[in-house]
Amino acid sequence: MEKTQEKKINNIEGELIVREDAETNWNYGCDPYKRKIDDLIKYGVVVVDKPRGPTSHEVSTWVKKILNLDKAGHGGTLDPKVTGVLPVALEKATKTIPMWHIPPKEYICLMHLHRDASEEDILRVFKEFTGRIYQRPPLKAAVKRRLRIRRIHELELLDKDGKDVLFRVKCQSGTYIRKLCEDIGEALGTSAHMQELRRVKSGCFEEKDAVCLQDLVDAYHFWKEDGDEEELRRVIKPMEYGLRHLKKVVVKDSAVDAICHGADVYVRGIAKLSKGIGKGETVLVETLKGEAIGVGKALMNTKEILNADKGIAVDVERVYMDRGTYPRMWKRRK
Repeated sequence: MEKTQEKKINNIEGELIVREDAETNWNYGCDPYKRKIDDLIKYGVVVVDKPRGPTSHEVSTWVKKILNLDKAGHGGTLDPKVTGVLPVALEKATKTIPMWHIPPKEYICLMHLHRDASEEDILRVFKEFTGRIYQRPPLKAAVKRRLRIRRIHELELLDKDGKDVLFRVKCQSGTYIRKLCEDIGEALGTSAHMQELRRVKSGCFEEKDAVCLQDLVDAYHFWKEDGDEEELRRVIKPMEYGLRHLKKVVVKDSAVDAICHGADVYVRGIAKLSKGIGKGETVLVETLKGEAIGVGKALMNTKEILNADKGIAVDVERVYMDRGTYPRMWKRRK
């Protein structure tokens, strides 16, 4: 028995552990990166390089109009004066937006000190502000001004020119950089304000992924007028691209439609899974082709799933895939 368990744990395919060998039927579903262009748009994400001026909501609305869609939504508001990475989910991909807020975000900020401070003092204060900090949202914030805890993962001084300080910050979603600058200025005893800000990473989406709105317009017209999909496929990414940070539970074809109808993920339906899944962790439930079925909370860790013969492994909380994408291979209980 122990040798069988050890074999399961050591049978690793890439970053996934194979629990049970299974094959997929290519007559159903599709590799997310090879979807038909209409389906790609329906389950796609556009990473916009937001310009200075419009609100995030306006940018999202423009994307919706450019692509003639009924629905689109952005992940993570940027103030009108702030530029950078703004992911916009299209149609059914809007369901995945809450998952984008789990990983940290990164910004490049220009902070202006009201009185000069030494580089040594700035580095000292940066160290003090790394980790868990308390923040009260600013007056103009769209949320209640309650004191809350946010995590600053990294603060890196990039350059200093007189009273102007350029730095990079990696922080938890929901951190107000404008307020962070004010609090750093107060800790320095100089007071300070945010001069300019650019988001360079939002969850899985990076600056290299971002395109301007004109690129999206051109790509859409190339497709509609010339039938050329290449540029639109470069601009629109499948929704699975924005879920890469989640650990995975890959299920057999026979379990897919049951999950789409509200079933949880049972151990016997699992073909592969990520290493290091912990109890209570949010995981992505995928098909053998890499399609996102939904997300849920792991009720067992990786080792328990590998060793169990039965039981519920994942409590599914949100389903992304349409019912009927895969054939029904389950029976309703009487």
